[in-house]
Amino acid sequence: MTALAHETLEAVMPKVATPPSDLDDVLWQAWKAMELPEGYHAEIVEGFIEVSPTGRYSHGQIANRLRDKLVVFLAQGEFVARQDMNVIHKRKVWIPDLFIALEDAEEHVTEDGLGIDASAVQLIAEVVSPGKESLERDRSRKRRAYARAGIPVYVIIDDFDGHGTVSVLTGPVPGEARYASEVRMPYGTEVIIPDGPAKGFVIGEGITGGLRGQG
Repeated sequence: MTALAHETLEAVMPKVATPPSDLDDVLWQAWKAMELPEGYHAEIVEGFIEVSPTGRYSHGQIANRLRDKLVVFLAQGEFVARQDMNVIHKRKVWIPDLFIALEDAEEHVTEDGLGIDASAVQLIAEVVSPGKESLERDRSRKRRAYARAGIPVYVIIDDFDGHGTVSVLTGPVPGEARYASEVRMPYGTEVIIPDGPAKGFVIGEGITGGLRGQG
């Protein structure tokens, strides 16, 4: 969590111990009150407000390549690829690098209009950013959070795992905060989405680029 998040929490939290059952409400109010500088966004992940900067060029390049190809793959269907939108699950808030949801999702927009309910989301993809906190967030904390929310497919594109890997996790077990199945392959290998509206979609070198750190 950055200093910005700490300052906001101090401003809205009562000066007494907060019961665990009320933590979600406190974090929710703090998140809604935040005014961030341009180029930053805030999420609520596993009991923390996490503030992150906009991704670097290579991060955005991969995310946009993925979206561009998914737009073509999903064309003429009822599902679409989206970016820069809040996904909300029981007062947890995520801003994935990409997600797939119904194109006509008005009935799934949260009552306050702040985002789309996680129940309408069929796939989430995250492109891992550098730094210990970012690595831990996408590889572990969000992995658990998305499984708890029952997101059917979670894709992790990770420049920092060896020479680069793509992981596709399926079969969420919400009560155990885990996915039952995982396929993890190195960059340069084609990885196929096995389920959902993107079933059969291939993530390969055209999206990730080649192996990292190769001479």
